[in-house]
Amino acid sequence: MKMRILLLVTLICFHFSTIASADAPLTAAFIRDHQLWIKKDGQEIQLTKDRYVYAPKWSYDGRFIGYIDGDAKGEKSDLFIYDMKEKESYQHYVNSVTSDFKWAPNKNQIAYTDHGLLNVTKMRNGRPYGFENVSLGVSGFEWFPNGKEFIVSSSSNLLPTGWSPIPLFRIPVDANLDKDKMKPFYTIQTEIPDLFGVDADYFKWSSDGKWVSFLVIPTASWSMDSNTLSVLSSQGKKFQAVGKMLGFQDWFKWAPSVNELAYISGEGRFFVENKRMMIAEIPIFKEQKEYTPKGFVDLDLEWYSKDSVIVARAIENKEWKVGPVPTMFTSLYTINIRTGEQKQITFPGKNELDENPQVVGPYLTWLRKTAGQANGDVWVKNTLNGQEHIWLENVNYAPIFFTSKQNP
Repeated sequence: MKMRILLLVTLICFHFSTIASADAPLTAAFIRDHQLWIKKDGQEIQLTKDRYVYAPKWSYDGRFIGYIDGDAKGEKSDLFIYDMKEKESYQHYVNSVTSDFKWAPNKNQIAYTDHGLLNVTKMRNGRPYGFENVSLGVSGFEWFPNGKEFIVSSSSNLLPTGWSPIPLFRIPVDANLDKDKMKPFYTIQTEIPDLFGVDADYFKWSSDGKWVSFLVIPTASWSMDSNTLSVLSSQGKKFQAVGKMLGFQDWFKWAPSVNELAYISGEGRFFVENKRMMIAEIPIFKEQKEYTPKGFVDLDLEWYSKDSVIVARAIENKEWKVGPVPTMFTSLYTINIRTGEQKQITFPGKNELDENPQVVGPYLTWLRKTAGQANGDVWVKNTLNGQEHIWLENVNYAPIFFTSKQNP
């Protein structure tokens, strides 16, 4: 009898230790029931109530989370900040409206646009508070890696002779609407059909800061089917068009340590065909390499290492022509871009799909959804060969992970 009790206790202890060790030591902000939550040290904590939250973003040191407080109709988009130290949400300025905000890469400062006006927050008692104007006429923007300047785009204008070129500027944080501080950076000369666009946005810097990638975006209807992925050197001297793709900013990403750009190429707004994962070495001197096998489409990507890319892959559906757009049942695959070896690494059940792969250190995470359902569960595995398990249940979107070595 004593042996049975001892064995039972041992099994119970082993069971609970297995559960505890299975939970990945990750920190993330996520949206559930349109409210802001975090998961940290294995605990899920709800941070907001009675709001309609989306677009959470961590500050560089993890003390703050910026987010948009909106509504279901999309008529409201107020910028709020959650202070992890003080455990409260606040607005840096009353009625601060934006649809595009970005934290500085090296300090707790937010830049955001409000109807074409670029602003930056000031500081009060260690918190972002108030704001200063930077520049008018801003369409897209991103911080330079030094946290002291912005790369800024302005929309082109329709003239009697056609669309004007797209101007890019290099503007210091303290420009304060001073025209003398707005330095021309590069002018994108657009031509139909090779490089047509009226805007530039979704700027992303390479790991060494020597190149910035972005999309050259045509007029609204055209942009639904095709945009031009482009790169520009950090001094604004060398521009290259990389390829045609849809306007999803997660569909192009720099390698973690070399100047290689992975992207999902292909025109046409429907996912049923013509979506291929490509690798471009920047600057482009040789032919780009395609990794999607015939008969398949790749619909998302993430770098796992300098040699490995994760893609969300489904079987092509060229037979579809009319009617409801079919669900593309994606699974995750790993691609060794040096050897060309490819392997399926997730196996969703019937009527399920895996999407939004994200890599945090050795961990791979993704969102698993049932077809027709808006919400999903976040799954995780430690290394590509690790055991997968659910990390978050019933979330509205894929989480935003805090990846800095610093802790709030």
